[in-house]
Amino acid sequence: METEVSQYRGRFAPSPTGMLHFGSLVAAVGSYLDAKSRHGKWLLRIEDLDPPRIVAGAADDILRTLEALELHWDGAVMYQSRRGEAYREALDQLQRQGALYPCNCSRREIADSALVASSSLVYPGYCRSGLRPGRTEHALRVRTDDVPVQFHDRLQGHCLQRLAAEAGDFVLRRADGLYAYQLAVVVDDAAQGVSDIVRGADILDSTPRQIYLQKLLGLAAPTYLHLPVAVNVQGEKLSKQTLAPAVEVGVPLPLLFKVLEFLGQEPPRELLQGDLASFWSWAIAHWAVVKIPARRTSNTS
Repeated sequence: METEVSQYRGRFAPSPTGMLHFGSLVAAVGSYLDAKSRHGKWLLRIEDLDPPRIVAGAADDILRTLEALELHWDGAVMYQSRRGEAYREALDQLQRQGALYPCNCSRREIADSALVASSSLVYPGYCRSGLRPGRTEHALRVRTDDVPVQFHDRLQGHCLQRLAAEAGDFVLRRADGLYAYQLAVVVDDAAQGVSDIVRGADILDSTPRQIYLQKLLGLAAPTYLHLPVAVNVQGEKLSKQTLAPAVEVGVPLPLLFKVLEFLGQEPPRELLQGDLASFWSWAIAHWAVVKIPARRTSNTS
């Protein structure tokens, strides 16, 4: 009989907007160890949903980097760029439910009139009653409400968000015809049978939107664990925009050792004298979520 832990299906879903850097490696290692420590599967998805932002060759470079670090994924790699039909079917379902409406507000109009919740702008719902005249191109937004979306994050604790007030009606298909991340991630996690999501806390505020879509589409909600996000000395998230350097895999053990330290795992110095196989064996056997710093960001120094 299959045990509960063997049904664990985790994933790592990088966007090929640049090469793998330390921050994205933290998410890769954290999701990998959480899956393997529970005898589960670790799936890989390339989120190449936004062609204008994709860096040529980045997807292949990410795969080579993971292979060089012996972060071996299970099954075939999923590419979002090949998933348009699945996203269209999900939109059709939501359309039949009356959950969507077209919006042709410009970005400037939204910025000028949006409500402010925390650090984000909230769309005030101008197009709920009909499109503005004179513009044919439009996005598709999903209607939200003030029913609180609540979930328990395995690291960050209890989370609650009222979508209408704190996020607003959000876009599922852009005016240029591209599908939005929030829709794609929900559809793809369901298609891959993902049971547990381990990722950076920069996505934490998006999780209620994804849970809301899961409910509308009749999909099961995974379990969530949002890791602290690696930031530089200025407090900026490591990314292509903040010029985060690509990871160097020529000498992998010190790099991976630093990732374990960042995640609070207290690796012994002896691991630096071994090989990758012994490193991963120790890391999987000693993975402890309770040791991870329960905060949203952490400096890499």
